[in-house]
Amino acid sequence: MKLSFELSKKGRKGYTLPELDTPKTEIPTEYLRKNSPRLPELGEVDVVRHFINLSNLNYNIDRNFYPLGSCTMKYNPKINEYTSRIQGLNEIHPLQPESTVQGALQILFELSEWLKEISGMKEVSLQPVAGAHSEFTALLVVKKYFEKKGEKRTKILIPDSAHGTNPASAVIAGFTPVQIQSNAKGMIDPAELEKVMDEDTACVMFTMPNTLGMFESDISQLCDIIHRKGGLVYMDGANLNAFLGILKPADIGVDIMHFNLHKTFSTPHGTGGPGGGGVGVVDKLKDFLPVPKVIKKGETFALDYKFPNSIGRVHAFYGNFGVCIKAYTYIKMLGAKGLRKASENAIINANYVLASLKDYYDAPYPIPCMHECVLAGKHGTKTLDIAKRLLDYGMHPPTIYFPLIVHEAIMIEPTETESIDTLNDFIETLITIAKEADTNPDLLKSAPHNTPVGRLDEVKAARELSVNYFNS
Repeated sequence: MKLSFELSKKGRKGYTLPELDTPKTEIPTEYLRKNSPRLPELGEVDVVRHFINLSNLNYNIDRNFYPLGSCTMKYNPKINEYTSRIQGLNEIHPLQPESTVQGALQILFELSEWLKEISGMKEVSLQPVAGAHSEFTALLVVKKYFEKKGEKRTKILIPDSAHGTNPASAVIAGFTPVQIQSNAKGMIDPAELEKVMDEDTACVMFTMPNTLGMFESDISQLCDIIHRKGGLVYMDGANLNAFLGILKPADIGVDIMHFNLHKTFSTPHGTGGPGGGGVGVVDKLKDFLPVPKVIKKGETFALDYKFPNSIGRVHAFYGNFGVCIKAYTYIKMLGAKGLRKASENAIINANYVLASLKDYYDAPYPIPCMHECVLAGKHGTKTLDIAKRLLDYGMHPPTIYFPLIVHEAIMIEPTETESIDTLNDFIETLITIAKEADTNPDLLKSAPHNTPVGRLDEVKAARELSVNYFNS
């Protein structure tokens, strides 16, 4: 496809400017360009068609599904977009008087109440604006809790099957991350945790289910080990889509957790946003959450800043309000039974994919999974080659090379929104690629063949980005 510069024809333009109706003013020469900017000259029709054609090259959830493990890229109901654009919500200002934004405050209050019911937590803050931001916020709460107790704890224990942002969040919050090795079953061995858990450990950051898509079957025992030494249990809630309405994290001993509104509760995300977080805590931690908090006084909603032990603000105003509206809509539409059904379907879909592919790919953990599964290519087949070949079939690749504890990992999360027909197409394509790897491996190594550009040198592209065309 040609660049707009290649389509340019001298003298064409897609605009007209009104005649100057103010006195002409001379601009000092030091502020003038020496040369005219090199911009393409195109008519309006040319511009519109060029960008429409470009947009058709973009892959999106409305074209096909995103089987990205750990990302929960579910289909986003269009009613979410409608409600988030309602004028009374979309055009308000965060500094308006509380009396004029009662509906907005009610949404935030009720969404927090629903998340408390889903998780079993006693209080929820919606101020964080992403998963990692929520992790960081949660660890600041943990830090403030121990400071208030007069204890200086320095370590955070993190399983090797946790999300990659966990260690970074721990370091930024001022802690030292310590890794816990998974056992042969891909889970945390209570005996291993017992060895490293001590009075210098502030908390353990579990991802539940873990990034292998498996539920920690010894979680209650693990929580007991942590609590006996005075530590806290943190749950990375990025995989909460696996047990909505099935399990409340507070019931198994979790003290603090985060939500990903943009994953579990269906806001379009990726390429930097938009994101929506949330942190839920048990009773003993609620006074440390960010301010302001939305409270209800009779039939009126208000913002309360009077929490002297709060960690303070972690974001301007009240978080990403538009994302909260979409999450609110999603929960309101499904209700309690619908949320549980969503998780049940997500689990069924992931296990269907695992069962269908485990004879064609390595399955390091072939036992029933939760909402996602992890595979790997057989006979030395590179995961990158499999992912590139999938592009030729018009499908977005799964997450690859994560989790790091699986060599050549392929991490698949179909989510609950995909039908068996979509899953069958995906499974049949991966089976075809597995057979190609045995009969014609060069076909994979040179893929993709049917995309606008072929395989790029990704390291070179990242380190030697060329913009010479625009400067020539």
